[in-house]
Amino acid sequence: MDQRVIRDVTLAVGQLPDRRFQRVLWRGVALALLLLAAASAGLLWFLAWALPDTFTLPFVGEVTWLDNLAGWAAVPVVLVLSVFLMVPVASAMTSIFLDEVAEAVEDRHYPGLPRVRPQGWGEALRESVGAFAVVLVANALALVAYLLLAPLAPVIFVVLNGFLLGREYFRVAALRREGRAGADALLRAHRGKVWLLGGLMAIPLFVPILNLIVPTLGAAAFTHLYHRVRRR
Repeated sequence: MDQRVIRDVTLAVGQLPDRRFQRVLWRGVALALLLLAAASAGLLWFLAWALPDTFTLPFVGEVTWLDNLAGWAAVPVVLVLSVFLMVPVASAMTSIFLDEVAEAVEDRHYPGLPRVRPQGWGEALRESVGAFAVVLVANALALVAYLLLAPLAPVIFVVLNGFLLGREYFRVAALRREGRAGADALLRAHRGKVWLLGGLMAIPLFVPILNLIVPTLGAAAFTHLYHRVRRR
């Protein structure tokens, strides 16, 4: 394990109480909970639509409690869904909120840097929608691997999403100061470090509630990684 990558994460965690981090964190939490609530409502609506109000079983008679049972069963399903939902959410929120987090990191740890071109909301939204789509499709396709190789599903999840999240977070962090060509060149040169840090960011996604801090924590950690490899 690269100790410098661990230090990037440690520095990011140490700055979580920062007021600017807190603003981004709570906006991200609100957005994630909104999406989770929408997904939960959609699941419950589908179950209510798909299941009959009553049906009859031999030797049992009329059953009227199936919809209630399905509603309770939906609770653990939603908790599992929150893990997979937070992966594309964490990716999409990078482009939207990274600037504020990166500025807070640079003000504390890398003072004296020239100002960067602020990213417009339209540009950030396009980047976020593209990242959301790529990560969502990749994880949907990976469901086959999760089912066929169930014991290895956590490893596949971390490896896949470490690559996807690492690539997206690092590119967005580098784009602020390098432009697309420079960001892509740095990504190619330091792909292993990026993947490793992305994997570390993917691990907390398994834990409901804790996974809500991943977008803010990832934005900060990858800002540190960018400045470290840029100096080299």
